[in-house]
Amino acid sequence: MPTPDDLAPLAADMTAWRRDFHRHPELGFEETRTAGIVADLLRGWGIAVETGIGETGVVGTLTGTRGPGGNRAIGLRADMDALAMPEMTGAPYASTTPNTMHACGHDGHTAMLLGAARWLAMNRDRFGGTVQFIFQPAEESRGGAARMVKDGLFDRFPVDAVYGMHNLPGLPLGSVAVPKGAVLASSDTWEVRFRGAGVHGARPHLGTDAPLAAAQFIAALPMIVAREIDPLQAAVLSVGHMAAGAPNAPNVIPSEVFLCGTARAFTEAVRAHLEARIAQVAHGIAATCRLRAEPRYIRRISPTINRAEQAAVALRAARAAVGDARAMDDHPPLTPGEDFSDFLAERPGAYVWLGTGDPAHPEGFHHNPHFDFNDAALAHGAAFWCALVEQELA
Repeated sequence: MPTPDDLAPLAADMTAWRRDFHRHPELGFEETRTAGIVADLLRGWGIAVETGIGETGVVGTLTGTRGPGGNRAIGLRADMDALAMPEMTGAPYASTTPNTMHACGHDGHTAMLLGAARWLAMNRDRFGGTVQFIFQPAEESRGGAARMVKDGLFDRFPVDAVYGMHNLPGLPLGSVAVPKGAVLASSDTWEVRFRGAGVHGARPHLGTDAPLAAAQFIAALPMIVAREIDPLQAAVLSVGHMAAGAPNAPNVIPSEVFLCGTARAFTEAVRAHLEARIAQVAHGIAATCRLRAEPRYIRRISPTINRAEQAAVALRAARAAVGDARAMDDHPPLTPGEDFSDFLAERPGAYVWLGTGDPAHPEGFHHNPHFDFNDAALAHGAAFWCALVEQELA
């Protein structure tokens, strides 16, 4: 099976691609430069390419020459988009686009899948069947996976299974973790608007106090998780924004308060419970405070759940690529969300973590202005992809 040593000759190219993408980050559905480079490279290696899938997505199709069993197909996915935030790494290849940076490592994901595509194109006699290299736009809460599915991704590029990979700082460099079952949580948004009767702050009895209702609601949210969710399950409810009144009118009790936040769960049952109870609690507090609540729950991303069969295949590939000591199957689920779940809703598959070691900066974790992908992990990630192809299609 391919190992990082086999991919080492491509490490310099992967590093150059990665740093170029890092220097020129693009937000979701704006990845025209990145997608153009990806498409040109794939075509140069003799891989069939289709562009504009889900607006700015790219799919490369490569068929192996080793038979028999050439009818099976798998998808390998990398995300391409950056985040809307300023960069503070000080790297020589730092972002040249104001308030945009690769703060989650998608530049590394794209470079690793390109490296794997190049190696497999040079070694297509090592596998039969078809590999679909899926370069996805807009993973960062903009619905890129759903857009690709709506655009007929799996009808136009059929696969029997689909796989995703994400870097994970803090996990030993070059290790691959394949969680059993739940990998990442659902990611939903909730909103509540409390509408009352504004009044002079010195005469509160003449109005209805929307800020007081909002305060009670915020205090009640943890109760839903702490006393209504099975302790062996997990859920998160957090307030991310609130707006009310005006700072230059502190003697006025405002007539309305707007709150919104995030909800996370690992099962659809818990997710549904959170949705129902947020509305019920909001209405109950509003009734107590003699005003009106307008709750809204927006389902965005479903939980990412690995299928047992594909997780087993991915674990075998990890052991073959990076060795038994660095292949793990006991990584706990994490509460961020990932729209790869939209692919898993269409096809069986698995999602794995690639260890990138301790970050160079103490704050250098995902979605942080000091984050930078560790280039030393590129050959390991690409080797895993290649080993996975041989596991599935040998």
